[in-house]
Amino acid sequence: MASWAEFQMDAPGLADEGQQLFYQFGVGLGFLATIRKDGGPRLHPVCPIIAADGLYVFVVPSPKRADLRRDGRYALHSYPPVEVDDEFCVTGRATEVEGPGVRAAVASAYHDEVGEGWSLFALDIELCLHAKYRHRGDWPPAYTKWIDPADDQRMGSDQHPR
Repeated sequence: MASWAEFQMDAPGLADEGQQLFYQFGVGLGFLATIRKDGGPRLHPVCPIIAADGLYVFVVPSPKRADLRRDGRYALHSYPPVEVDDEFCVTGRATEVEGPGVRAAVASAYHDEVGEGWSLFALDIELCLHAKYRHRGDWPPAYTKWIDPADDQRMGSDQHPR
C-alpha cells in the first residue's frame, strides 16, 4: 500500500486530478465505503484531508468507525462535479493513527474544529481509478488506472484484483 505522498510521486498528474476532485467545493468531500460486520457494504459522506504526506479522514464514534477498526478495507470516491461526470476513486486499507504529532498536523489542515472523541484514520492506497469526460453524458470516458507498484510486484500482475 502507498501513502498519498508515494502515490503522488509515482503518478503526479493523477494525484493532482484526485486532489482537485476531492477539494472541488473548497472542503474535502467524498463517499467512504466500509465493510459492515455482516460483510455487506456501508457508504458514508466524509471529508477527506490531504496533509502530512497522507490521505486521512476523521471519523466520529459511529458504525463506520467500528467497520474500519474491525476491517480496514475501504473505498473512497469523490463527489461528482456539477458540470461534468468526472470520477476519482481510491481503495486500500485504513489504519487508525494514534500519534499526537500527525493528528495535530492533519487537524490544522481540516476545515473545522476536530472533536476530542474523533478517530483519525490514514488511508493507504492500493488502487486508483479515474474517469474523465469531455462533457456531461459523454461516453465512454477516458479511464486511468493506477496500482501501487509494490503491491503489483508482490502479488504478480496475473494475480492482482483488477
